[in-house]
Amino acid sequence: MGLGLLASRLIRPQTAARTLLLRSIVTKPELQSPEPATAPQPDPTPGLPPRTPLGGARVHFPNPEDAIEVFVDGYPVKIPKGMTVLQACEVAGVDIPRFCYHSRLSIAGNCRMCLVEVEKSPKPVASCAMPALPGMKIKTDTPVAKKAREGVMEFLLMNHPLDCPICDQGGECDLQDQSMAFGSDRGRFTEVKRSVVDKNLGPLVKTVMTRCIQCTRCVRFATEVAGVQDLGMLGRGSGEEIGTYVEKLMTSELSGNVIDICPVGALTSKPFAFKARNWELKGTETIDITDAVGSNIRIDSRGPEVLRITPRLNEDINEEWISDKTRFCYDGLKRQRLNDPMIRGTDGRFKVVSWHDALAVVAEIAHQVKPEEIVGIAGKLSDAESMMALKDFLNKMGSNNVWCEGNGPSPNADLRSGYIMNCGISGLENADVFLLVGTQPRVEAAMVNARIRKTVRGSNAKVAYVGPPTEFNYDCEHLGTGPETLTEIAEGCHPFCSTLSNAKNPAIVVGAGLFERSDKDAIFSAVETIAKNGNVVRPDWNGFSVLLLNAAQAAALDLGLVPESIQSIESAKFVYLMGADDVDLEKLPSDAFVVYQGHHGDRGVYRANVILPASAFSEKEGTYENTEGCAQQTLPAVPTVGDSRDDWKIIRALSEVAGVQLPYDTIGAVRSRIRTVAPNLLSMDEREPATFWASLKPEVNQKMNSTPFQAAIENFYMTDSITRASKIMAQCSSLLLKK
Repeated sequence: MGLGLLASRLIRPQTAARTLLLRSIVTKPELQSPEPATAPQPDPTPGLPPRTPLGGARVHFPNPEDAIEVFVDGYPVKIPKGMTVLQACEVAGVDIPRFCYHSRLSIAGNCRMCLVEVEKSPKPVASCAMPALPGMKIKTDTPVAKKAREGVMEFLLMNHPLDCPICDQGGECDLQDQSMAFGSDRGRFTEVKRSVVDKNLGPLVKTVMTRCIQCTRCVRFATEVAGVQDLGMLGRGSGEEIGTYVEKLMTSELSGNVIDICPVGALTSKPFAFKARNWELKGTETIDITDAVGSNIRIDSRGPEVLRITPRLNEDINEEWISDKTRFCYDGLKRQRLNDPMIRGTDGRFKVVSWHDALAVVAEIAHQVKPEEIVGIAGKLSDAESMMALKDFLNKMGSNNVWCEGNGPSPNADLRSGYIMNCGISGLENADVFLLVGTQPRVEAAMVNARIRKTVRGSNAKVAYVGPPTEFNYDCEHLGTGPETLTEIAEGCHPFCSTLSNAKNPAIVVGAGLFERSDKDAIFSAVETIAKNGNVVRPDWNGFSVLLLNAAQAAALDLGLVPESIQSIESAKFVYLMGADDVDLEKLPSDAFVVYQGHHGDRGVYRANVILPASAFSEKEGTYENTEGCAQQTLPAVPTVGDSRDDWKIIRALSEVAGVQLPYDTIGAVRSRIRTVAPNLLSMDEREPATFWASLKPEVNQKMNSTPFQAAIENFYMTDSITRASKIMAQCSSLLLKK
């Protein structure tokens, strides 16, 4: 049986539809030349209508004078100067097959699948590497181009194993799709196929290197985007293979993206291996909450179980990449889950009770303590609706001691510009000098770090860093470890001042780990002085940014979750933990009553008197605001676990039992309440810029102490209750963080 025929039988239904589309693109009559393919094609006439851009989208011309006109299959197409032939064909609406070409990687030109015929060229050319020139006549549907592609496909399949029935890439494989659309129905190779030894890249990426077609996408991604020199091409000719120069694991926090860009089944997900076929899965478009970036993701589930997480395209936030923590933490969603309401008995053991009994106990204790002794703490994974409900409930109980973990003991929520990334994540690409203050983007926000690296590679931007020694995957100048370095820069007596003043678009990125310091006001005052002296904030550019750590921080500050008393937890008698696990509960009095509302049996459970099970982000609809101030929503992908409920619904029911009923019964009504406090949280997928603080903030008399800055995250793979429950993250932590 020919390989093309085998691929057609194994091809997934979605791919079959796409294949028909590809065939229609390359064969539909309106795209063919008026004359037979064997006859020379006439020059296009002036009356021929211009080709509609792909998808009806407009082509952006940075400078209209740089636009050139080329002819694709006889149709005129206007494109910006500098585009390749392949890009010109895409603008014209013609899909050119490719394996090695990727729009975010450098051009390799080594798979030769994108061959097209160009007039006056003696042989077919690789369209991905050929610049488009004015007046160039490109032919994509001639017998010469078709025969060349069939020949290339035959060579690619020559040593490719017949693994489609057992390959995890089956059904979403570029090799299957393109062999069906552009390949032949049979092969002539009868010799013994070669085999390649599999490589061990770690606990995340599974390798079957015999399937590799040497497109080098993974090598270029590792070198250019991830910034690690782990992969390379070894050998020549039939002995050529991709691997590591010495036996080692792939130690990048973005390594899982090679699974997405691999066009065949050589690199697949090791945790997902042999679990399901892609056509069995239900995809739900949502967002990630393991950090403050808010990466756009798709959760693939089957029944009640999440089986994998893949990225969605969002040019402003995560482009088409996600971190390994985002991609592989999903197994933590089914481990150590809280299923039923529980109350701790006199013997210290928990017993399962009904919702009514659990809420009645909580309400009774809440009425027995003074209002100033009631404290509420929102966890780092809390959504805006639940935080709004928690704040309203405690306010009705007479307490305003409510805050979000990670924002410090006395957060300043007066001006949004003081706690969001004012230039935006995509705006970092416009900066030419970076000053990182107390932040390690590689572990705090891997996608923000990828943007900085992209800027450094693309425009030779300079990066300086103040904080504890750490590893960067780009050139970085370490200026110092503590606040005294900031004082020198603010006073203008540091050598870096000249670099900052000469920059066109300087950017200062402050880490949210500084929120926990007692001298944070003095530190931020020094940073604001540096920003003022370095012309960091102008009407056309705002380079002052704060890189948050957690998904809930920005929305919590927008909603005003600021405690009245700094030392309120030490005198609290009633503590309501809404998914808060990283709070120091040892300061609590021994007789304090603790309510833990959350979805995992994590650290907060051990001190709890009552447990109220809540839904995880994959099981509910919630609003989150990322570090740049863009509001996004999660959508339920799987049903809730056990008898758990959404966070805001639990608090709404508790308020009714306690006799202080909240005035909303639906999530729409909760959002109407949010509109009165922070209307920007309802502008979905839009980033609302903040007013700058220069002339609005009062003077700070606080003095900085000499304590050096500390790392905000000790373990990249375990930062919250979901990742700490993940077996995959535990493997990564033990293997990839070994020294």
